[in-house]
Amino acid sequence: IYFNAKIGTPEGSLFDGSPALNAGMFNIGTKQGVTDQDVWFVLVGKTLPFSAGRIHAGPYLGNGTVLRNSDGDKDNLGFMVGYDKGFFPTKDSAGNEFNRVVIGADYISGDNALGGGGAGVYYYFTKDISLLAGPVWFNNKEINGDMKWTLQLDINLPSLFKK
Repeated sequence: IYFNAKIGTPEGSLFDGSPALNAGMFNIGTKQGVTDQDVWFVLVGKTLPFSAGRIHAGPYLGNGTVLRNSDGDKDNLGFMVGYDKGFFPTKDSAGNEFNRVVIGADYISGDNALGGGGAGVYYYFTKDISLLAGPVWFNNKEINGDMKWTLQLDINLPSLFKK
């Protein structure tokens, strides 16, 4: 079992034209020395001009006891970069706008269990529930094997409990 946590600010909230800022942790594991990758990260994001999508990037630092390359050397520091672009804007019954379809891609450096990239298409059933499908590939095949396919259901729980 892994846990994730994040806090952030939207674009333009700190000053006019400011980027979005996010900080948090992911892959907070429950089994010491096995699943406790405990990755800290900071991301800076910005909407691109001409409705070309959004890009975000930043560093990460994980648990060096767990995040190692296939030679057993510590490999727990790197960077992440991602891109997304939404299509078919719509509104829910409360008037909240969201994109029905989003394409996205991301990459994380490192020859550890995390290193690699992916691309996919999200379909949003509602503002808070989406399904993602696409290929995932890895920097170190000795650890992760060949390319895989992901099918991921995302549910934004805090928003579902708001009144």
